[in-house]
Amino acid sequence: MRTHQLVLTWIENELSAGRLMVGGRLPAERSLAEQLAVSRTSVREAIRILEAMGVVRAGVGSGPEAGTVVIADPTAALGSALRLHVATQHLPVKDIVETRVLLESWAVSQASPDAPGLRNAAALLAGMDEPGLSVDEFLALDVQFHLALADAAGNAVVSAMMGSLRESIQGYAGRLTANLPDWAATASRLMAEHHQILDAITAHDGGRAAKLVAAHIEGYYQEAGLGPSA
Repeated sequence: MRTHQLVLTWIENELSAGRLMVGGRLPAERSLAEQLAVSRTSVREAIRILEAMGVVRAGVGSGPEAGTVVIADPTAALGSALRLHVATQHLPVKDIVETRVLLESWAVSQASPDAPGLRNAAALLAGMDEPGLSVDEFLALDVQFHLALADAAGNAVVSAMMGSLRESIQGYAGRLTANLPDWAATASRLMAEHHQILDAITAHDGGRAAKLVAAHIEGYYQEAGLGPSA
């Protein structure tokens, strides 16, 4: 085992055992290196890996922000990894869209009509109804709307995966707008579908909401040229 992996394994064991928790700090670099009998370079490498994975935040200097703090931000790391693999074309965008349909359909079918996320979704829809939004502004609100729907299911893993999937294809979805014959007409249709999805959830009709969200997502990509043969 490479020495930085020893550090990663130790931190994982500390987290699993509850001796290290979100908000807690790792031992100082020198102390951890001495404790595990590894070099400080190995400790730094392990911390860089964990920071990229969204597990820790490394601060420098002194004061309350100094030191390496355990955080919980899986979405950023998963989204970054997916974006890179999409860029290599190892993970086709079409497959990621299909996975998103599966996850989001399940999420809206399980969403609680009383979930706080749905109040947030309604507020986001109100913002999207404002006239004069640019394409980028509309798509940014669209991302937040769909994440709010996923959060309403109350499943932390699905929320994290949905966030990473949306992050990995958000830029691609924006570029696809160039393929649309009439963005204003598409935006109007998407808004109407958003309202229908939210209405189905609040009416306790998860089955209908799931069908609506699947047709909503697939319809946009097919209209933009990402059909089965694309």
